[in-house]
Amino acid sequence: MKYAFGPFGEGGYDSGAMVDSPPAQRSAHPSIEQEELRGISRTVAEIEWLLLILVLVYVIFGRPLPDIEPALSMALFFYAAFVMSFRYTNFYKRETRWKICVETLAMIVFITWALWFTGGAASPLLNAYLLVVITAALTLGKFITLVHVALIGACLLVLDSMVGGKDLVRLAYLGGFGAQLAPVILVAYITTMFSADIRYGLNRAKLLSETDELSGLYNMRGFVVIANRLFAQAQRYARSASFLMVDCDSLKQVNDTYGHEAGNRLLQHVVKAMQGHLRATDVPARYGGDEFIIMLPDTPARGALEVAERIRNAVESTPFATEAGRAPCTVSIGVASFPQDGRSIESLLARADRALYDAKAAGRNRVVQYNAGMERTAPPAAEAQIPNST
Repeated sequence: MKYAFGPFGEGGYDSGAMVDSPPAQRSAHPSIEQEELRGISRTVAEIEWLLLILVLVYVIFGRPLPDIEPALSMALFFYAAFVMSFRYTNFYKRETRWKICVETLAMIVFITWALWFTGGAASPLLNAYLLVVITAALTLGKFITLVHVALIGACLLVLDSMVGGKDLVRLAYLGGFGAQLAPVILVAYITTMFSADIRYGLNRAKLLSETDELSGLYNMRGFVVIANRLFAQAQRYARSASFLMVDCDSLKQVNDTYGHEAGNRLLQHVVKAMQGHLRATDVPARYGGDEFIIMLPDTPARGALEVAERIRNAVESTPFATEAGRAPCTVSIGVASFPQDGRSIESLLARADRALYDAKAAGRNRVVQYNAGMERTAPPAAEAQIPNST
């Protein structure tokens, strides 16, 4: 399996040489959030066109009075112009929830305009407000949805004020108004609850898909998402960053001697020792088998070597107990740092992996920093390969 690191180039082994991708050749891949917002935005666009069609159908078949047809036609024209210009002229280059909020507010204005000329609160188009409420509840959260409901309530009051003979402060009117607004509030409440449940389920599934079950660390899928974002910040603001490749030296021996269950506990033992020397901002992940990757943001080479040494000492000095007694437990660590050792995630991981290969070849239980003068013999393909999510 291979995991691509998106816009950060195709560093790796090529006849024994490392190649960093030039920045000009890197494509700006959208983030997961941007992909989600794009999908939501497409749905909002369909709702906007549906709203236009509903009003247009009313104009054609509802037989409105001749003197209000121009007003409805003007509303259709201006709202269609808004949708076309706002959505298809790249007014916003990035999808945001504020953009969706502006669109839902424009929906409220358009619907209110149409209702004003088609009977106010008695108009057959009144339920069009539910499209706004559902859109806001599914995309903008509870508070913004509540704001939209309040605006719709205010619009209904304005529409009622256009009808003569109504006393807006009478208890009877307020009761009727509450009954009129109740479906809007109910739809908003139910939709936001369903939306929260769906998001919780999706986030839970996402967490499970990005977490290694045995170690509790990120798997490579989760590591790629976090590392891409942090490394982009390091590149943009010229900050240092380091990567550690950690190999558990004694896993095979423990598996062969005490069984795979003991081997699993050994990996958990190593993870616990590592986490005791990492910051909350560091990103450890299980690379696979007995290897781990750790990204250290805002950490130059010297600091990364100190962290690696502390991890190595912690693992070596913490005994691993089995039913038959203590078992040996050490790790070998390769270190590579941005920018001096590479300018893409893949090249840095490959160079940290090469340093790890040298650490193991030199006797294990040691930390090795990558340097350009290292022997150009690449590690075995299984160790040098950088994973790809596809």
